[in-house]
Amino acid sequence: MSSAPVPPGSPGPAADAAPNGSPDDGPTPGADGPTPAGSPDAVRRARTRTRWALVRLGLAVALIVAVFLAAGLGPLLIFIAALVACVVLHELGHYLTAKWSHMKVTEFFIGFGPRIWSVRRGETDYGIKPILAGAYVKIPGMTNLEQVDPGDEARTYRQQPFRRRILVASAGSIMHFVIALVLALVLALSVGVPSGTRVTVTGFTRWAGYRENAAQLAGLERGDTIVAVNGRSVTTITQLVRAIQGSKGRALSVVVERDGRRSTRTVKPELGYTVDTREILGKGTGKTKSEWLIGIETNVAEVFKSKNPWDAVAWSGSDVGDITRLTVVGLGHVVSPNGLSSLYHQVTNTQAADQAAANPAQSNRILTVVGAARLATQAEAKGAYYFLSLLIALNIALGLLNMLPMLPLDGGHVAIALYERVRTRRGRPYYQADAAKLMPVAYAFMAVLLVIVGSALFLDIAHPIANPFG
Repeated sequence: MSSAPVPPGSPGPAADAAPNGSPDDGPTPGADGPTPAGSPDAVRRARTRTRWALVRLGLAVALIVAVFLAAGLGPLLIFIAALVACVVLHELGHYLTAKWSHMKVTEFFIGFGPRIWSVRRGETDYGIKPILAGAYVKIPGMTNLEQVDPGDEARTYRQQPFRRRILVASAGSIMHFVIALVLALVLALSVGVPSGTRVTVTGFTRWAGYRENAAQLAGLERGDTIVAVNGRSVTTITQLVRAIQGSKGRALSVVVERDGRRSTRTVKPELGYTVDTREILGKGTGKTKSEWLIGIETNVAEVFKSKNPWDAVAWSGSDVGDITRLTVVGLGHVVSPNGLSSLYHQVTNTQAADQAAANPAQSNRILTVVGAARLATQAEAKGAYYFLSLLIALNIALGLLNMLPMLPLDGGHVAIALYERVRTRRGRPYYQADAAKLMPVAYAFMAVLLVIVGSALFLDIAHPIANPFG
């Protein structure tokens, strides 16, 4: 929020072309000369232009959706739509708190570039621009550098009390945390949270000399979930293997779940032989190991269980708190000398980059929107829980990044407000910081940030991280 260029997600000045299709556009030429702006003809023409602008916008959106779906990029489109919605809600936080604080808000736009469509309601222009890289809210007088009409000075950001400026500047990041909490609550109430694992039959092994193996003879089918063996719960493959080996060939009572119904099957393991793999490599003993087998291939999947409303609220707060803590630690590592050195090493060393991509959690690999989009599509393929969890983490990261105490980020305006409050002496005029003195530092900060983001973007494209949901 400053008179300097402002990135997506920060309220501040932007282009101020006249709104398309607004009744306030000025006189409209008519057949017999200029038509007054407030005349019925001018209003009717303005409304017609607005309708056609909306039609063009609708067709453009439909075309974009059709292209994504035709290319098989539906999951990517969902992520982009979710990301744009988060950014718009960020700006909505600034907008609502500014209106509540009686500040003047002149623009609320989604996207950047030339206006596709806009409409004026009261003193604010609302609209859409073609480059959907974010959104912005324009509040006059974000710093002392901005020239403002004297008649509007009393309603500028810089003339408001300390508490209101802090609220407006922080509202975007606060909104990200609200989004994260709401998503976590929806997750806990509907999709559910991990409450354990289950073992599922994914296939059967062929036994030489047998038409059906032991599991098939007992009536097991692909997709069955093995719930218990001989009265003992089974949630991992290790538990299942131990139960089978412990049978010593005696029949097992196996409880399976199929289509929501449970039934008990009697399975009699048979003695088989497993070749020592070290022998194949030339380093083994040449012996084989006998095992009791029932002839199934299995997979372990997480079990999700929804929570009651009270527990869901508690879980949501705990989940957001844990992710926030981990994100703060991760950001601290990124900007530390060790983190910057690691980033440089990954960019300049292919082997280091590949190792970091294979173990992103251990290397604290930085993700740009390109890497996040790839992860989001992979998460969607895995399930709703993983996709929503990614959105929760992304909102927390955006909220924290925006609060870094440097212009042009929201945190820069918070830092200035705090500095002014500290410098103001009781009984004296309110101290106003000179933003011009901060510009060299802000430009240096943006230069470092661009280098970090550019390096991370290169790694996301050249060395994408391994799919953690595979």
